[in-house]
Amino acid sequence: MIRDPHEEVRRTVEDGGFEAPHNNAITWHHLLQQTSEWEGVLWGKPDLVDRNRSSAGRPSAAPKGTHRDLHRPGGFWEYNDVRVNRLSLALLRVWRRPLPEVFRELVMDPIGASSDWQWAGYRNSWVEIDGRRVQSVSGGGHWGGGVFISARDQARIGLMLLARGAWGSRRILSETWIERMLEPCPLHPQYGYLWWLNTGRGLYPSAPAGSYFARGAGGNLTWIDPDSDIVAVLRWTDPAAMDGFMKRVMSAHER
Repeated sequence: MIRDPHEEVRRTVEDGGFEAPHNNAITWHHLLQQTSEWEGVLWGKPDLVDRNRSSAGRPSAAPKGTHRDLHRPGGFWEYNDVRVNRLSLALLRVWRRPLPEVFRELVMDPIGASSDWQWAGYRNSWVEIDGRRVQSVSGGGHWGGGVFISARDQARIGLMLLARGAWGSRRILSETWIERMLEPCPLHPQYGYLWWLNTGRGLYPSAPAGSYFARGAGGNLTWIDPDSDIVAVLRWTDPAAMDGFMKRVMSAHER
């Protein structure tokens, strides 16, 4: 459906969100790496609310939610949930189906996940697709949306990724996509395609450099280390304690 991640989103999605003079140069690659610098308001939330949140992994010099001059798309890394939500809406336009429905059919059911997980949007994040009212789901767990999922289901996703996109004899994700997902962003090597990377052990010094992570608010984390054949899920853990946990796991693994 998307021919090339480096293609401008406007070539596939025509909903007014990727127009000149700034947003028209945004590619799928930019959105996936958090370098899009997308400007606008989505579901009543301007991108400004997450500007100066985190710049290339370092705390910003200015307070979160304050003005910062935008760079060209692809020229600046910043974690911004409004832009993740814009990616979600763009993918909904491409699939023309609710993303939770797609995720359940193509990923969660094939890996034997439970039926308990939920993926929600906001009370006002509804659009019409082919005459059907569909909710555009959110990426982040704040503002009332996000994914609600058990540790066991998180671990199943991690095991599928550990197997480079396979579940038994069934292919869930292509190995090419796994490679793209784990390619470090030049502007912030601890980030890939929506996954956190441990490039140079810069994120968690006690974990192997090839580790990668899904990290969520409240101290929720899925740790995947292909070299050690490890998948670990942490829930409601003090972020400051995570590296110590990994140190203990690696010490036990090496014995």
